[in-house]
Amino acid sequence: MSTKNTNEFGGEIGGITLLGKAHSLSALFIVLLRATIGGMILFAGLGKVSEWPFDAAGYLANVAPASPVSGLFGAMAANATLMEFVNVFVPATQLLIGLALIAGAFVRLAALGGALQMTLFYLGGWSGDVLALFDSTLVYAIVFLTVAAFGAGRVLGLDAYIERIEVGGQALVEKFPALRYVLG
Repeated sequence: MSTKNTNEFGGEIGGITLLGKAHSLSALFIVLLRATIGGMILFAGLGKVSEWPFDAAGYLANVAPASPVSGLFGAMAANATLMEFVNVFVPATQLLIGLALIAGAFVRLAALGGALQMTLFYLGGWSGDVLALFDSTLVYAIVFLTVAAFGAGRVLGLDAYIERIEVGGQALVEKFPALRYVLG
C-alpha cells in the first residue's frame, strides 16, 4: 500500500531525486498561470491581426548578428513564399494557443507551441550579452513548459472532460495513450 500523499510530486533527473509538496492553493495558481500566459499570447496574436497585414520580415531580417539564428531568420525574411506562410502562421498559432490555454483544452500541445515560439523569439533577440541571458521571452518559455508539466488543463479546464470521453467503452486517453502528450 502506497503512503504517498496526493499533494506530493517529484521525479528523478540525472540520478537526482526531486520531491515537492503542493500547497493547498497550488491548483488555483496553476489555473491563474495557465489563463494569464494564455491571455498574454492571445493578445499578442490579436495585436498582429488588428494591424493586418502582419509582416514578420522586418523582425527576422534585423535580429542581432550575434544571435544564433540570425542566418536562418535572415534567409527566411528573404524568401517571399515562406514569409507569406510565417505572416499567417505566427498570429494564427498565437490565437489558437491563447484560446486553448484559457479554455484548458489541449494544454500540453498549446503550451509546447507557446514555449517553442518564445524560444525562437528569445534566440532572435539574443545579442551575445550575458545580461540578456534571462530576458522575458525565456521566462515565458519556462512558464509555458511549467503549465504543460503540471497538466494544467485538468484543473478547471476542458482537458479533464476530453480525457474522459468514452470511445468503445474506454476513456479516450486509455484507448489512445499518446493523447496524454497533448492533453493535460
